[in-house]
Amino acid sequence: MVGHGSDVGSNLAALVRRAAERDPDHPALIAGGTVLRWGELDAAVDRAAAALRGLGLVPGDRVALQLGNTLDFPVLYFGTLRAGLVAVPANTGYTRPELSHLLADAAASALVTSSVASIEAAAELRAAVPTLAHVLVAAPSGPDGTRSLPALLAAAAAKLPDQPADGPADGPGRGGEDLAVLMYTSGTSGRPRGAMLSHRALLANLEQLAAIRPAVVTGADVLLLALPLFHVYGLNPGLGMLALTGATGVLVERFDPAETLALLARHRVTNLPAAPAMYAAWAELPDFADAFGTVRLALSGAAPLPAETLARFAAAGVPVYEGYGLSEAAPVLTSTLIGGATKPGSVGRPIPGVELELRDEDGQPVADEDDDPGEIAVRGANLFSGYWPDGTGGPDRDGWYGTGDVAYADDDGDLHLVDRRQELILVNGFNVYPAEVEAVLAGHPAVAEAAVIGVPDRRTGEGVRAYVVRVAGAELTADELLHWAGGALARFKLPGSVEFVPALPHSATGKVSKARLREASAPTAR
Repeated sequence: MVGHGSDVGSNLAALVRRAAERDPDHPALIAGGTVLRWGELDAAVDRAAAALRGLGLVPGDRVALQLGNTLDFPVLYFGTLRAGLVAVPANTGYTRPELSHLLADAAASALVTSSVASIEAAAELRAAVPTLAHVLVAAPSGPDGTRSLPALLAAAAAKLPDQPADGPADGPGRGGEDLAVLMYTSGTSGRPRGAMLSHRALLANLEQLAAIRPAVVTGADVLLLALPLFHVYGLNPGLGMLALTGATGVLVERFDPAETLALLARHRVTNLPAAPAMYAAWAELPDFADAFGTVRLALSGAAPLPAETLARFAAAGVPVYEGYGLSEAAPVLTSTLIGGATKPGSVGRPIPGVELELRDEDGQPVADEDDDPGEIAVRGANLFSGYWPDGTGGPDRDGWYGTGDVAYADDDGDLHLVDRRQELILVNGFNVYPAEVEAVLAGHPAVAEAAVIGVPDRRTGEGVRAYVVRVAGAELTADELLHWAGGALARFKLPGSVEFVPALPHSATGKVSKARLREASAPTAR
């Protein structure tokens, strides 16, 4: 433990109470012109917990939170946990079928949403999901069968004292190994699955991050919360670290490069957890370095940071530290902060409290002197409890979890991701790593972005298919691109087909959605 007063046996929502007790008047969250202080946030969390309990929900029930980066999200998230319920973050961009799958799979009892599409489809969602008893809309009113969240919270406020409740901040006996968050993964193969994150796992990852020196976040920091809070990266390293330390967070509902740069300067932001796509967008703006004048720590995760973007920030005197993690680890596992130096293509070393091994295809550790890639296996208190609902697929009996990610360690011990094992393409028995092919294709001056997937091939077992976005105005052909790539790739690695597309599908944090590309490439039934 590192002196923040947290306890891995407690409920995550207790962090808000402790921050309020330390300094109730310190700003907790800034949203536009609204400032919510820690004492006010703690009281709001009490009201949210009371409102949810007033619906008849009981400890362990699942509450889906389909909310953007507004004050509603942290209030409802911590309120859900304080009420002893399970939070199920949902992407605000989900279509009705995608949301229906999440709600039905989680057997959610309630949905809290700000999505216009979901509000309009409330009746259909309730008909499709038998367990869904309540749809709460983040608006003054909604269609029949829904309830207004502001009205519900106001009613709860009228029944509670002005001061925070004297009862336990840890909820009704829930914490430790109890399920706190059901985080649906991006579904790189098949439909998304719910990773079961306990209070223990989420708190452990916060303590692991807090053990890094110099400190990742302190109570004096101001964080820009531009990452979607429904994503595990924004949820725990962002919102969770905010609560652990009692820092101040600036909420950004919609990412706009110029507007967020203005926020950095206006609020004197010191700590910036962000995704590679954000850094790439900022780097295109003139004088972007000036806006980063108060930023003491710039962090990147969720996808690889292009070397060119890293170099542009380094040239401006702003080192960007990369990390690696996954939903199943709550989420952070490694960082270039460990070692203290940025390095192109590297995600650094394990953070304190995380054990990591590279293993060969027989499950044996790769020798230290061997720079061959191996699957990343990890062990630590931050690991999930398996996949919903029965806990399958979790850590083994010794606590180790095979991530499915392939990496190698350089001479300094820093990790370099190669690719996901399940995304390997076997061409005539030879391994093709999509990330390698994508990097070569993206290096062509006429290519804006490229993604590679494996497709069935009668001759070779699998073939390589590339989806390519041209630079605006470019007239690049497939033959020209393949001829150019042939100078860097062996023949078996070259794409057998190239499809030029106007854009690639991306997740909320900028990662290319390979699942959607596979769906688009799958043969249709006749």
